[in-house]
Amino acid sequence: MAERRKWKWEEHAAELNEVERLKLKKDGLDVIQDIYRWAKSGYESIPEEDFVRLKWAGIYQQRPKDGHFMMRVRIPSGLLNSRQVRVLAELARDYGRGLIDVTTRQSVQYHWLRIEHIPDMFRRLEEVELHPYEACGDCPRNIVGNPLAGIDPHELIDTRPIVEELERTFLLNREFSNLPRKYKISVSSNVYNATNAQIHDLAFTPAVKEIDGKEAVGFHVWVGGGLSSRPHMAKQLDMFVLPEQVVEVAVGVTRLFRDYGYRKKRHRSRLKFLVADWGAEKFLEVLETYIGPYPSRGKDRLIGWNAGYFTGVHPQKQKGYFYVGLNVPMGRTSAEEFFRLADLVDEYGSGSLRTVNTQNLIIPDVPEERLDDLLAEPLLQRLSPYPKPFVGHAVSCTGIQFCNLALTETKALMRRVVEYLDEQVELDIPIRLHINGCPNSCGQQQIADIGLMGGKMKTSDGMIEAYTVSVGGHLGKGATFNTPLKGRVPADRVAPVLKELILFYKEHREPEEPFWRFVRRVGIDALQRRFDEILSRTAAS
Repeated sequence: MAERRKWKWEEHAAELNEVERLKLKKDGLDVIQDIYRWAKSGYESIPEEDFVRLKWAGIYQQRPKDGHFMMRVRIPSGLLNSRQVRVLAELARDYGRGLIDVTTRQSVQYHWLRIEHIPDMFRRLEEVELHPYEACGDCPRNIVGNPLAGIDPHELIDTRPIVEELERTFLLNREFSNLPRKYKISVSSNVYNATNAQIHDLAFTPAVKEIDGKEAVGFHVWVGGGLSSRPHMAKQLDMFVLPEQVVEVAVGVTRLFRDYGYRKKRHRSRLKFLVADWGAEKFLEVLETYIGPYPSRGKDRLIGWNAGYFTGVHPQKQKGYFYVGLNVPMGRTSAEEFFRLADLVDEYGSGSLRTVNTQNLIIPDVPEERLDDLLAEPLLQRLSPYPKPFVGHAVSCTGIQFCNLALTETKALMRRVVEYLDEQVELDIPIRLHINGCPNSCGQQQIADIGLMGGKMKTSDGMIEAYTVSVGGHLGKGATFNTPLKGRVPADRVAPVLKELILFYKEHREPEEPFWRFVRRVGIDALQRRFDEILSRTAAS
């Protein structure tokens, strides 16, 4: 095996971007112990440069920068037990004004935190084996996994042990605490691509291969996916990985990124840029210097894309048991609802709750004879297993309410938009709507049927919030990001404009044709012409 390249960026510090130079001075993980001191000395005692390092503790400054923080808590594969759910609820109640957000990476987020709150939150989270550490920062973040792992009729193997081992390997591991940029991993054996493999830095998806005359179940490997302002689809490497080899491969890819990833220009530091420059063949060639050769690809077992939606009541692979997928409108819930969810999973299930990358929740392991009683619970009126089509397929980033990067408000707007559409438009095929308040894509707008990206627009009355509309995103066969339409829509006109665009689809679609396929069939030019007409008409009304 070839000798690994030595990591010597410190010899070229003058060429590095500002964040890289900060990381050379002090490892991001060192900030965790500093927090205990700042909790006593107060917000004003935090050095300016350490606000960047706070990300390694899972903490961001909240908008406006007035002493409040956001904290993100890792939930690998979205798996929680009822004790953990109650602790999450207690922390929201005690320190976060009762607010809990479920994210598109299966984490939960708090807001309104003070630095003096953080040590107690660390302690109480650690007592139930939860962590905010490295939920942000230039390091391996929360590992996204199949939220149905272990109960999924459509999985090849149970991936829970793999995700657990990956978490043990990467969490607080200083070998990987200084990567060029954030780093996102997904692992799933669900044949419907439940974890959106193509948008991750590193992803493992189900595959089979004949080895020594027997069919082996394992994974194919994808590298270099990512969204933000320059989205890239991950590329599949020509390799087949057995379940017991996943951690070795993940470590190898991560070391490669650490050693070869770009550190001069921050906006080009994600793994996707290295993969785009090298190509999959060279990437695999270099990877083999870390982990040795692997068998070539087998048979891909992905057969479709469910976009991470599991709402409703569905049978598990365990006979007589069902999981109930709950819609959390715009991913926003509360301490009160989490306390009640903890009670419900204890009473009706196995004491387990699962978070989903569509910002939703799942109650697993419900015996068939208990289903009716669970569905009659008052909480399931708001967190409904049977939401209306638009509210049930809406995803929203945090937006300008709390995020310092956002340019527009998102969650309240999306709530108004989907409620309006559910009143005005009847559809038998759901349309996935995603909204993001800036180009950084926490709302993953590029993979939506219709994506909204916020910005500012100059008018005769001054600058206003407005949105770019993109159409046709899909991660199934022939995966593609959606395409922006020309022209921006003022925030107060988003709902009626989307209504007219969706009615155009409804009028001209073929039988059973989903929106993304309609976009491909009619073409962007036809949609742009219709969009221009809609903008002109709604502006005049």
